[in-house]
Amino acid sequence: MEFAANKSTAALVALAVLWALEGWIPFFHDFNERGKRYPHAGRNFALGAFNALVMGALFSGLVVWASTQARGSGMGLLSWLGLPAWAETLFAVLIFDAWMYLWHRLNHIVPILWRFHRVHHSDPRMDVTSGVRFHPGEIALSFLFRIPVVPLLGITVWQLAIYESVLLPIILFHHSNLAISGKADAVLRWIIVSPNMHRVHHSDWQPETDSNYASVFSWWDRIFRSYRWREDYHAIHYGLREFADLGWHTLKGILKTPLHKQK
Repeated sequence: MEFAANKSTAALVALAVLWALEGWIPFFHDFNERGKRYPHAGRNFALGAFNALVMGALFSGLVVWASTQARGSGMGLLSWLGLPAWAETLFAVLIFDAWMYLWHRLNHIVPILWRFHRVHHSDPRMDVTSGVRFHPGEIALSFLFRIPVVPLLGITVWQLAIYESVLLPIILFHHSNLAISGKADAVLRWIIVSPNMHRVHHSDWQPETDSNYASVFSWWDRIFRSYRWREDYHAIHYGLREFADLGWHTLKGILKTPLHKQK
């Protein structure tokens, strides 16, 4: 329970703060129109709340069990390395972020995974609530793949909680419609995924969609040659062209997205 509560608290605080800041210093000013902002946020937040409450309740216990069993029996990479506690925790955060990079990239490469991940990319507007817009099927698959990965890496429950307490606010930050200076963004994206870097990933042009996969630390994209940049990030068109019709952005349409024939 503490594991789930830790994640939820970090996410809710970040969501509330960034939502308020978007209203004060938005990147796209027209996104703040009530007729657009609130319905968009309502749908995305409803989806995020369902995933957190229902999917999290169904699968979090399995991940915790797998981690506890592995560490109790001395299994996993981190157990074998025998690092000091502080170094082990730091390495756990880094190595799990590398897994998240790989998982995200697989969601763009493997057809069945992309079917579900399209829900996230089909969003025609990008704000902090886009960071919780995921199909329940993608959340379920993510948890199922974590069940073997966590014990193989030997990550403890608290190391995973620390990572996700960092991950969730950063994901919400780089999806936000928050205006920050170009210089600040340039500094940030050498370390973490910045808003302007992630805006490129949400472009409706496939070479840009298939780039910038990192979740927390931006250097994975440079290491694995998936980093992409464009100076005119203000002109990026978001979403996926085959889901331009407004019907795909109702809750019913969002849930039906994986059934749509892939192009």
